[in-house]
Amino acid sequence: AACEDMVLQVAVGAVAGFALARTLARQGSRAAPSDGGDGKARGDGGVRDGDDVVVDDKDAARNAAAGSKKPVVVYMDGCFDCMHYGHANALRQAKACGDVLIVGVVNDAEIKRCKGPPVCDEAERIEMVQACKWVDGVIGDVPYEVTDEFTDELFAKHGVDYVVHGDDPCLLPDGTDAYAYPKRIGRYKEIKRTEGVSTTDILGRLLRVGRKAAGETLEAAEVKEATFCTTSSRIAQFGSRTSVPVDGKVVYVSGAFDVFNRGHVEILRKAKELGDFVLVGVHTDADVRARCGDEHPVLNEKERALSVLSCRYADEVVIGAPAKITNDLLTTFNVSIVVAEDEDEYLIDGEDVNALAKARGLYRVVERAHGASVAGVAQKIMANRAEFEARNARKAKSESAYYATKKTVA
Repeated sequence: AACEDMVLQVAVGAVAGFALARTLARQGSRAAPSDGGDGKARGDGGVRDGDDVVVDDKDAARNAAAGSKKPVVVYMDGCFDCMHYGHANALRQAKACGDVLIVGVVNDAEIKRCKGPPVCDEAERIEMVQACKWVDGVIGDVPYEVTDEFTDELFAKHGVDYVVHGDDPCLLPDGTDAYAYPKRIGRYKEIKRTEGVSTTDILGRLLRVGRKAAGETLEAAEVKEATFCTTSSRIAQFGSRTSVPVDGKVVYVSGAFDVFNRGHVEILRKAKELGDFVLVGVHTDADVRARCGDEHPVLNEKERALSVLSCRYADEVVIGAPAKITNDLLTTFNVSIVVAEDEDEYLIDGEDVNALAKARGLYRVVERAHGASVAGVAQKIMANRAEFEARNARKAKSESAYYATKKTVA
């Protein structure tokens, strides 16, 4: 069965003040480790080849130490294609429904059967979910349709207490509610849809980038009212509660981080290995546009910052950071190492943007198995252009209807 890909055991005992251990054992899973290519998983993603992984869950441990009941395990699944901050916000809300969050990632064949080809394959989608800081474990190769048998398997084998889904309808081909069973037995929790962002909208923007790169003459972009409004509370929800350390080794990673992908995860993971604290500078829209062209960035600087903030390897983000490394930046944030998202030389006023870091011996080049460019993602979409355009046309109609009738969701 699909759930045999991973076994989750949650144990709470009297040892060490009711310390919680999560043992996430992978058995024959097709899911790829979040490693960047060497076959050995890194970080706290919750899925590994070989030995069991035991990860302390501080929040759940505190609950147990305070005399609470056993940690509540919640489960959420999805495609998580071209994973963005809307997906991350759903996972954040899901984690808040319990103590331990297990995420199921639908396999490629199921997505193609039900929705059309995914942009990112299952291994990449699993890697992106693993990198999300609110995720404790991942199950790969899950079905698109949430059957009663599969749900029972979640309860029995993985200790899941509740199944979580958004408040948008999820219907099976026969028109019935995909989550009717957990709802009926009282083991269902619902979260809010993240307004103003969708995979469909992002794919539409990427199609435009791909078409222009292919040399097509594009008509003026259709003016679309902005539907995403960044609030201070949203940034606080995603943000870190830690400050830049005075004595630690701060690694500053600078770039656009547009359409956050496995290449970005790899860069941040390797940056984390270089020091104690990873500070990410997300460039302004104007700087990205000047460097990459009028069709960039695909996502604005606040959207891009939220994606970075959701990653477990990023400790803090500078929103609207200068593209050029300055003495003020290095001094203010006590930077010991500088890493660039894009290592190609880029000049501003005739000077390399990383010149100061290089002159001071702070600049480092990290080996990369995966590219992080928007062009690379756009090329994947263009390879199946007709199918993506048809799918987007269908989805755009339903989303337009949703926004036309939308009422307050606060």
